[in-house]
Amino acid sequence: MVALTLDRGSAAPAVAGYAGAFITVMIWATWILATRHTAATALGTIDLGLIRYGIPALVLAPVWLKTGLIPKTLPRGLLAMMVAGSGAVFFQVAAFAIHATPAVSVGVLLGGSMPLATALIGVAFFGERPDRMRLVGFGAIIIGVTILLVRSLGASDGSAWTGYMLLPAAATLWAIYTHAFRRSGLSAVEGSALIAVWSFLIHLVLAAVSGTSTLMSVPLGEVGLQVLSQGVLSGLAATLAYGFAVRRLGGTQAAAFTALTPVLAMFGGAALLGETIGPFEIAAAVVTSAGVALSTGILSPKQA
Repeated sequence: MVALTLDRGSAAPAVAGYAGAFITVMIWATWILATRHTAATALGTIDLGLIRYGIPALVLAPVWLKTGLIPKTLPRGLLAMMVAGSGAVFFQVAAFAIHATPAVSVGVLLGGSMPLATALIGVAFFGERPDRMRLVGFGAIIIGVTILLVRSLGASDGSAWTGYMLLPAAATLWAIYTHAFRRSGLSAVEGSALIAVWSFLIHLVLAAVSGTSTLMSVPLGEVGLQVLSQGVLSGLAATLAYGFAVRRLGGTQAAAFTALTPVLAMFGGAALLGETIGPFEIAAAVVTSAGVALSTGILSPKQA
């Protein structure tokens, strides 16, 4: 990505950064809803993966053709963790869980567990020490998730509970990707290109082995919806918008906007998918969102 020179005396760069961050979380919430919607269609998770990674792999082909499928300077272990953590393995686990779980639960469990898992890995393996304000945020995330799980304990069937268990697993995969990418030396575009092409190739193998792809038999309008949501918006636009926001605002402020995801997913599930939300769901989403915001360190002293 091209480096940007900012005018510190102007508010325009910050406004543009806020716009990029907000667009990003809107796309993430839309991705949850669009993936949840496919549970009622013939599209399987392999089909979604082909769409999700095929479009970015094609558009970013000049990037991965230049770096090579296995860049010489990138350890293969880090590449494998990146592809698994935000690529094929993450997508299959997350998509399967989303199919079995209401959108409000996805927003809280996936959106809340990501920063928590990232912090735990950082503490356990890299000697990171979160400050007091971030610890308060992690505590709020745990409280929000607990509210949701207690509320859902007696109301969910076995398939939903499978989703409840898989969503934190998907969040842990994303946390592994986060730490691997930080140490990869790749740019955001290079990382996205490699993850896209490898994940697309993996999904091609999965489709060939399983023989269950239904892309050719699904109505064109349904495929078009997922091409827009999975491939164009989630695969390309969100990556570019978030990178733009990080450059304009810095990583801490940009990451704080992810706190909106649980709330947006909750209200989107109610408005677009007809899901029922009550005071417990609202409380879980709000508390988790507050925890995610605090966990970024945006209110911590001496932030970078």
